[in-house]
Amino acid sequence: MKKQTDETLITEEGFELRLRPRAARPVTIHIPADALSTLEKIAAGRDMSVEALLKLYIGQSMRQEIAKLSADRVLEKTEQVLRQHISSKDEVSAILKEIRIEVAP
Repeated sequence: MKKQTDETLITEEGFELRLRPRAARPVTIHIPADALSTLEKIAAGRDMSVEALLKLYIGQSMRQEIAKLSADRVLEKTEQVLRQHISSKDEVSAILKEIRIEVAP
């Protein structure tokens, strides 16, 4: 198996960009023509390919979903700990509701 190494590039703005090659597999999807047209316009405006734009969107959505799943797990564990120390289900619910309000975007 061939060892993959990171590649470091410098952007026009002077930022370091580290690329790590990852295994990829092709996927075929059907996109409505009008949506594809819009994606092409957005990609052109960002000076990138439609494929790169789709990868960007997928990556952003995945990170958001992973963050949400992680936050949900933290709240579940918080609820378990609170229930061990507080006998009132209403009080535990009120605390969790307050936490959700405080961390809401």
